[in-house]
Amino acid sequence: MESLIPLAYLVAAVTFILGLKGLSSPTTAVMGNRIAAAGMLVAVIATFFTQDVQGGVPVIVAGMLVGGVAGFAGARMVKMTAMPQMVALFNGAGGGAAALVSILEFSRELGAGRGTPPFGVTLPTLLALVIGAVSFSGSAIAFGKLQGIVTPRAFRYAGQQIVTGALVAAIGALALGLLVSSLGTATIDPMLLIVATTILALVFGVALVLPIGGADMPVVISLLNAYTGLAVAMAGFTLANQLLVVAGTLVGASGTILTRLMSKAMNRSLGNVLFGAFGAATAAGAAGPTGGDDGRTIRSIGPEDAAILLSYAQNVIVVPGYGLAVAQAQHSVRELADLLESKGINVKYAIHPVAGRMPGHMNVLLAEANVPYDKLYDMDQINPEFQRADVALVIGANDVTNPAARSNPSSPIYGMPILDVDKAQNVIVIKRSMKPGFAGIDNDLYLDPKTAMLFGDAKDAVGKVVQELKRAA
Repeated sequence: MESLIPLAYLVAAVTFILGLKGLSSPTTAVMGNRIAAAGMLVAVIATFFTQDVQGGVPVIVAGMLVGGVAGFAGARMVKMTAMPQMVALFNGAGGGAAALVSILEFSRELGAGRGTPPFGVTLPTLLALVIGAVSFSGSAIAFGKLQGIVTPRAFRYAGQQIVTGALVAAIGALALGLLVSSLGTATIDPMLLIVATTILALVFGVALVLPIGGADMPVVISLLNAYTGLAVAMAGFTLANQLLVVAGTLVGASGTILTRLMSKAMNRSLGNVLFGAFGAATAAGAAGPTGGDDGRTIRSIGPEDAAILLSYAQNVIVVPGYGLAVAQAQHSVRELADLLESKGINVKYAIHPVAGRMPGHMNVLLAEANVPYDKLYDMDQINPEFQRADVALVIGANDVTNPAARSNPSSPIYGMPILDVDKAQNVIVIKRSMKPGFAGIDNDLYLDPKTAMLFGDAKDAVGKVVQELKRAA
């Protein structure tokens, strides 16, 4: 049976690759997920037959039961609006697990009386420990920002770069000391160095994510996912487990590619996201704009007027944002789209890469409401269509529709590609209030003369528009 384990790992690795390939398209994503999950099941079963785990099977089974129950309960109970927070927790759990495995394996080597593990073992152990700890604490802060426990605004303080740099230098010094001890010249207790490195890595994770504004959370979650994958790969080297190396590398590589794509979608470098994130709203702008210096004012309408405007349209583009997620309005939006299409009106959905609070957030919500995949268009596909749209219906999307990104060089989001909502013939914006989005800046779109604001909870507002359309039918 032992000789079949590498073959089982190879089969699992192939399924992981096929699963990632399936995730490249919404139509094959579900099947890709199932293929990868089946491969993971094969890998777990095969691992039980390795010599290293024979004595710890009861503990492993107990851990699997606890984790399985927690995962099942979370999957069933957590609302779709909280899915970004859950993804952040998943990232943190993976990174934390890799860090703990590295610490325990290092401790076991020391306890065996062989001294500090050799350089080839110590280096990946350190990498798994540091990267995993940073992912764990950073993900915890990301969770707090998304959940509202920690302020979503960018937290800045005097001497921030000095503190961050000092943490990096201290971690590097401790790691160097541990690597030197692995060469047989130990002067400090290696376990003490491991503990100190762990603590500093945890603090660095907090220091890294805390200054990043909530508007950049999708990019941060993707980056932390890449960190977790790299930590798992390094833990694989520590344990001499080929499958962990393959799986971790796949996650790290795909997470890195996704992070770069999302940074590109915001027209910002990753360094700018990490160290120059926007998100600090000015006190004057906290309540949102009520009028412009050029005499423009906010125009508000009711569900009746919105229904009339939509009923006379030929082309409607729906722009979903986090407001749709908060209100759980995806099913109401689907009902509205079905009603409009029954009247011969063409309806499309415009998806910005960083709309929401995690990569693909809007796609997940709309898929839950069974919105056809061919109705979803990414930014490059849909932007030329806005000029031909009679109505653009914006539901809670703030920063990704702000024209200041194109026209105002002093704006924090200047240069970020946006959805060209302002080029539609008419714009209806559904929002609870005039408060700014996560970027903390006002949206010039709301002062556009062709923009009408429909205030209220997105689900309730869309439901009222649906009622008016049915009444007029």
